[in-house]
Amino acid sequence: MSTINILYGTESGNAELVADDVAETLNTAGVKAEVVAMDLYDVSELSEAGTVVVITSTYGEGELPETTAPFQEALLAERPDLSGLRFAAFGLGDSTYETYNNGIAVVSSDLIGLGARQIGETGRHDAASGESLTDVAVVWAAKVLDAL
Repeated sequence: MSTINILYGTESGNAELVADDVAETLNTAGVKAEVVAMDLYDVSELSEAGTVVVITSTYGEGELPETTAPFQEALLAERPDLSGLRFAAFGLGDSTYETYNNGIAVVSSDLIGLGARQIGETGRHDAASGESLTDVAVVWAAKVLDAL
C-alpha cells in the first residue's frame, strides 16, 4: 500500500493535532501516513492518491477554515475525476452551533460529487462534549484501519 496522505484544514490548529494523532495511529499499525495541510496539497494529485484521510474543523458560523477554503476552491475549479479515490473523513466542531461539523460535510460532499468513495463513517469531535480530541480521533482511526 502506498503512503496515505492525511489532509487537514484548520483555523486554530486543532485539526492539525488530530491529523498528527491519526498519522501516529496508522503508522504504528504499519500503514505509512503523512500529514499535509490542505492549502499546500495539489488537488490534481487526488486522482492518483488511492486513499486519503481528510480532517477539517468548522470555523465561525459554518465557514471553512483558512487552510481548507483554498483546497475546496481548487477542487471545485479543477474538478478532477476522483472515481479512483477512497477517503476517510473526520470533522471538528461545536454542537452548540447550528452548523456543527459543516466543514467536513462540505468537503466530503464535494469529494463524493467528483466520484470519490467514502470509507467508514465520518468521525466527529464535539468541542461541547468535553471529550479529548486525541481520544476521539484515535478510536476513529482504529475503525478506519479496519476499513482500509
